[in-house]
Amino acid sequence: MHELPVMKSILDIVLTQAQKHHVLKIRVIHLEVGMLSDLEAEWMQRYFDYLSRGTVAENAELKIRWIPVVFKCQACGTSMEADKKRLQDIVCTVCGNKQMDLIAGREYYIKNMEVE
Repeated sequence: MHELPVMKSILDIVLTQAQKHHVLKIRVIHLEVGMLSDLEAEWMQRYFDYLSRGTVAENAELKIRWIPVVFKCQACGTSMEADKKRLQDIVCTVCGNKQMDLIAGREYYIKNMEVE
């Protein structure tokens, strides 16, 4: 259910931009969402549809590009993608260090919109 406040924030942003640029209709919203965000595409669209009723974003399609989980080794600086199901096993493939910094995978943002 944490998709609801996220989609409310996204809707607020797109409506603000639509008003600022005199948009009549928002057709598609391109989002980039990290694999660790715990957001689900189906629920994102459902909540967005519910929240956007009666606005210029009503019936807009959400197109989501999933951002992989990426870590950076604290010892050698190597960046690597990781399987979100095996995070406890993450080890640098270059130097074997286990101290890693998460650099991608939790974020979500609006990339762009297709409008009329």
